[in-house]
Amino acid sequence: MVIGVDAGTTVTKAVAFDGDGVPLARAARPTVLDRAGEGRYEQDTDQVVASVEAVLAELRATVDSPIAAVGVTAQGDGLWLVDAEGRPVRPAISWLDARATPVLDTWSAEGLLDLVYRRTGNHLFPGSAGPLLSWLDKHEPATLDRAATAAYCKDVILQRLTGVRATDPSDASAPFLDPRRRAYDEELIAACGLDHRRDLLAPVTAAPHGVAADGTTVVAAPYDLPASAWGAGVGAVGDGLLIVGTTLACQVLTDTVDTDGEPSGLTLSTWDDGRWLRALPAMVGTAALDWVLRLVGASIVDLPGLLAAGRADGLTVLPFFAEAGERAPFVAPRARARIDGLHLGTDRADVVRATCEAIAYSARHNLEAAGLTGELTACGGGVASPEWAQIFADALGRPVRVLGGQEIGARGAALAARRVLGLPPLPAPEGETFAPDPSVRDRYETGYSRYLHHIAQARPFWAGEGTS
Repeated sequence: MVIGVDAGTTVTKAVAFDGDGVPLARAARPTVLDRAGEGRYEQDTDQVVASVEAVLAELRATVDSPIAAVGVTAQGDGLWLVDAEGRPVRPAISWLDARATPVLDTWSAEGLLDLVYRRTGNHLFPGSAGPLLSWLDKHEPATLDRAATAAYCKDVILQRLTGVRATDPSDASAPFLDPRRRAYDEELIAACGLDHRRDLLAPVTAAPHGVAADGTTVVAAPYDLPASAWGAGVGAVGDGLLIVGTTLACQVLTDTVDTDGEPSGLTLSTWDDGRWLRALPAMVGTAALDWVLRLVGASIVDLPGLLAAGRADGLTVLPFFAEAGERAPFVAPRARARIDGLHLGTDRADVVRATCEAIAYSARHNLEAAGLTGELTACGGGVASPEWAQIFADALGRPVRVLGGQEIGARGAALAARRVLGLPPLPAPEGETFAPDPSVRDRYETGYSRYLHHIAQARPFWAGEGTS
């Protein structure tokens, strides 16, 4: 039996899998994301570690089989400052945090953001470790002096359970990892003004693991985005994963590092040589749909009927409702939502359907930019609706294999643990495939072209280059 743990931003989940990858039992514990001020989000590191210990204890008490290993994935980015024993020296700063925005403004003006992207394939955002380290170096230098490691969530858990101080290539990918050598880019660290804090960076190890006090092997898997791709069975170059959650996470497996073009998204190192994940985490997703449903006086239970009744012809929605704008496949912090084509005959069902189609168009935009050429798997709350899953297939113009009820992050963590144990990989999880309807192909191609045209028109205004 192998246990996979996924320590998310607001809940820690764990699943016990038997030797064939069949889930035997599940456990979960909530965690607290504190709003520590305007644009500031922090977490209690000890509480997150305690949530992991609690789900592991519950599964040990639930399942009779001996535990061969525990794999741990978790939220990525942010900054988890700990001492030599893995104890926090301050609350962890979440990946949602915005306090380092002035650092990014300065780095952008200096051309440093472009330099980072050209060398690593990663476009930084305020919740990235590099900008946060720079901000703390200016505003809380004594805190950094007390710290031994500028860690990531799963790495703190590994250290607390086993004493091992390390990170894996996925979390280390942004902002300082040379993706081809899988080693820190020392010149880039110096360019960011952080060479005097170099000792805070944990060693990069291909498969970090150690042994807990009870003799159990604990493995720090890739963080949640690449762990989910692993768990979903994304194994061939060109294959992709679409996670339709609060935001859209679009990933494609690639065998090249391409840092040309417009800076956007992430290039995540995997545990396999010559393989990377091109990840474009867009800000649009179910949060946009939830806002529109509230606007028209409906809820998620009404979605199937609204999608069946809605006619989106003539409507174009730009679904950029997030206050932070958009970050993939283009970066526009001031991007804002629009609904074009409204008239007195427009029904609320039309607006809802047009919003769902727009989110699907955003998925296509990101997946095409990421280089999707192979099979596509999807998961998350958005594709739990068969009606919306069909819209994704139609808008993308390709079959979509939808995973239902799968804890793919925890499954990816379990697969990482199996690899460390030398166990064979498991087959990809089964799902329901939605094929595009050829009778609506032309309508969706027209709608997608119109969507891209509206974005091209809006971007100069978002950048302050035009007048409304």
